[in-house]
Amino acid sequence: MKIIFAGTPDFALAPLRRIVAEHELIAVFTQPDRAAGRGKKLTPPPVKKLAMEHGITVHQPPTLRDQVELIKGLGADVMVVVAYGVLLPQEILEAPRFGCINIHASLLPRWRGAAPIQRAIEAGDRKTGISIMKMDAGLDTGPIFQTLETPIGEQDTSADLHDRLAELGASAISATLAEIEQSGIPRLTAQDESSACYANKVQKIEACIDWTESAQQIQRRIRAFNPWPICYSMHRDARIRIWQSSQTSLQTDHAAGHIVKTDDEGIYVSCGHGILCLQVVQRDGGKPLPWSEFRNGYSVMSGDKFS
Repeated sequence: MKIIFAGTPDFALAPLRRIVAEHELIAVFTQPDRAAGRGKKLTPPPVKKLAMEHGITVHQPPTLRDQVELIKGLGADVMVVVAYGVLLPQEILEAPRFGCINIHASLLPRWRGAAPIQRAIEAGDRKTGISIMKMDAGLDTGPIFQTLETPIGEQDTSADLHDRLAELGASAISATLAEIEQSGIPRLTAQDESSACYANKVQKIEACIDWTESAQQIQRRIRAFNPWPICYSMHRDARIRIWQSSQTSLQTDHAAGHIVKTDDEGIYVSCGHGILCLQVVQRDGGKPLPWSEFRNGYSVMSGDKFS
């Protein structure tokens, strides 16, 4: 089939590779190059880099409002959209022969919106997955072609799920496109609106730890915000980022945020309920280190407090 692909970040790469291998990819749409890194060098998005490696025409308009005639003229059978980050006008949704299909990183209608991976971990969900959805004018509201599930492990981070779901997305879109090519649009399943919830975009300020929360909730947020924005807390005048932690069975009557003890495993901090062991940490200007190495260059003592 003749496919248009619209996507921007790393999450879109596995599906893009699969489509390149199995179909005729006639154009790629991605967001404009952005300044990145300390030098603020103009950097192309990952999807652009991969598309150019395969000699595929790349379009980078800031909006699709003035791209309607171009997209209609391409004569695509399907437009596949993965984490594109640009709204699709109704005329574009209807332009390809079989419409526009989205790969979404949750089991819709749960966690519609911008940050489904992070919010699923933060909420303590036991499973998540990929939904292949026929796009309509709403925010992730269209009917479903198929879903693929994966469990969320007790130590899974957003980085872990991101990579796993990207590969699931590639498998799911491959199967969906093969079915469409063979038989046309299959019977779709409408979303249950009563089960819908939204995954709001993650804000940097959410990464500041509130130690009055339970150890369980803080642990979930540490996992959810790895690799960005990374949870942190202030110790003396230093900001300490926390990359990995674990819940413990220890109990304490210390106030929230107090360091109960340290040992070879990590820093034990009292929470609103329970004690959390901080295992991989980072100072500003440094790199993430296991506690066993971090303590060689930084002093943390029992009785200290995180603010």
